[in-house]
Amino acid sequence: MTMQLAKRRHIDAVLSFTDDHSSSTLPPGSELIGRSWKRCINEYGLDPSQPRSARIVTQQTLREHQDSVDEFLNVARAGVEQLYMNIANLGYVLLLTDHRGITVQYLGDRRHDQRLRKAGLYLGADWSEQYAGTCAVGTCIQEQQPLTCHRVDHFDASHISLTCTAAPILDPLGNLLAVLDISALDSPDPRSSQTFALHLTQLYARMIEDAYFLRRYRNQTIFRCDASREFVQVNGQFLFAIDDDGCVEAANTAGRSLMESTGADKGAAPGPDITSLFECELRDIWSIPYDHDDQVKAFRHCHTGNTYFAALILPRVRSSAAPSSEALSADESVPELDSLAADDPVMRRTLGLAKRLRNRDVGLLIRGETGTGKEVLARAIHDSSHRSRRAFVAVNCAAIPESLIESELFGYVAGAFTGARAKGMRGMIQQADGGTLFLDEIGDMPLQLQTRLLRVLAEGEILPVGADRPVKVNCRVIAATHQDLGQLIESGGFRADLYYRLNGATLRLPSLGERADRQHVINRVLKNLIARGELPDVRIRADAMSALLAYDWPGNIRQLVNALAFAEATCDNGQITVNDLPEECLCNHATTSADSASVAEHEDGNPFLAALIKHQWNVSEVARAYGVSRPTIYRWMHQQNIEPPRFLGKK
Repeated sequence: MTMQLAKRRHIDAVLSFTDDHSSSTLPPGSELIGRSWKRCINEYGLDPSQPRSARIVTQQTLREHQDSVDEFLNVARAGVEQLYMNIANLGYVLLLTDHRGITVQYLGDRRHDQRLRKAGLYLGADWSEQYAGTCAVGTCIQEQQPLTCHRVDHFDASHISLTCTAAPILDPLGNLLAVLDISALDSPDPRSSQTFALHLTQLYARMIEDAYFLRRYRNQTIFRCDASREFVQVNGQFLFAIDDDGCVEAANTAGRSLMESTGADKGAAPGPDITSLFECELRDIWSIPYDHDDQVKAFRHCHTGNTYFAALILPRVRSSAAPSSEALSADESVPELDSLAADDPVMRRTLGLAKRLRNRDVGLLIRGETGTGKEVLARAIHDSSHRSRRAFVAVNCAAIPESLIESELFGYVAGAFTGARAKGMRGMIQQADGGTLFLDEIGDMPLQLQTRLLRVLAEGEILPVGADRPVKVNCRVIAATHQDLGQLIESGGFRADLYYRLNGATLRLPSLGERADRQHVINRVLKNLIARGELPDVRIRADAMSALLAYDWPGNIRQLVNALAFAEATCDNGQITVNDLPEECLCNHATTSADSASVAEHEDGNPFLAALIKHQWNVSEVARAYGVSRPTIYRWMHQQNIEPPRFLGKK
């Protein structure tokens, strides 16, 4: 059957159904589709014989819709990208729309841009039922339930080759917030081919909804429960935000269903008491973290009698009490250090060690790539220590000319050499007396000065150039380097005894590309630039943040500062969008996979790709060769736009 004939028959079927209200033209169990067809005719005045072209809103209108859900888009990004990775090779595109049906995020194969845009499977497309007729997104908005709109389910005949599956995402009060949709331009005829697509879309919609709930109520206690003790801590189905009196202020969709089964009024303010849902007293709730080793407790549901296992997610509250001793534990609050990281495990370990040692006169060696913020960490250690009222003196050993470094570090007396100041000069070490001396790029310090520095550390005194009497100094020394000092020692470029004197403890700074808390770093750097007056007050929109998070940042935080300065200079209305970012920041933000021909073009100079080819695209073998898991290999392939040859498939 030609497509033109198929469209004609579909138009006749829609008109026949709406004329005699017969369900014979609909697939079994499609009452929902029938209701939508009636709305299209009776309420919206749509004509199936007059197909409508896809409506893509203007950039200005799209920006307004994106701005209205900006916080939600930040939370949804990870789930959306993860879902797309699972469906991209099956020919689907992904749409995330707001509650009005406007596509505010889109992931699809750029090779099919023209066809996708024509079909309306594109960023900015309007999939409201009032405009597009019966469709997954629009009908999901009207019916408030997940569904698949498969081929001839669509009202508009121009859509009958599409299959679209959508699930609603609700806000913590039960109002429609967004719709998650996966669609394909071409699909098999059987409706059953989309069963798994419906389950997958519902799963990710729930994950995104729950992540947004936890974000919104991160400063409240969350009562999380599940029918399984083993899963409640990681994937608890029911979420309730409660206040200090145990009143439920909000709940996720599953939680609201549980309340309704008890007869609780979900619209009440304040909400029902958590003890009216479960057979318990309030003290049983607050004792959950302490009664059992796994911090889980069993409760019986008041109405059904079913057993649920509960855990608490407590808000993070910083203590304002004064420390009982100088050596605080790594878990106590030190704002100067805590602000440097969020949830990156390497940084948390580094900062935990820094907290313990900040008031000890132990030499610290900070190791990290250029631009990772070694001086920022050193200054935070100083500012949070008992030396904070005295000077923090930073010396870049690689930036001072070798002919001047001795006088700069140790100072000189009057008349020490031609051109010297009449009254002499206090060197940087003496300027740091009572405070902290930060020696950046210590690996570039000449050997002769390494010997003199060792004497300073060992004896606590310096001898200015031209002086005949040493001067006592008391300063904390923190050194930093991006080099491997062990190799420098082996090659004779660095003194082993100085290394061991400096390296009382090593603090490692991961590269920006390695950090799990890149969004925290980006926001902190921007906030600091604004606070110092180096940038005006600007904000980063969700699409720009998504691109910044996807970038590898070979130049680390230093490169990030430059990128933000560039973006601010090119943005409009104080808002940085993806279009304002430097071009290099967009190289990892592509949403397509390369085909095998494209992979072959990039084979030269890509050792990871060479490993895949060497092992005949056997992912398990490559994972063993790199010492990582198979999911890591798949993630790397996605990041580098590598797809195996189609005749092999993924192994």
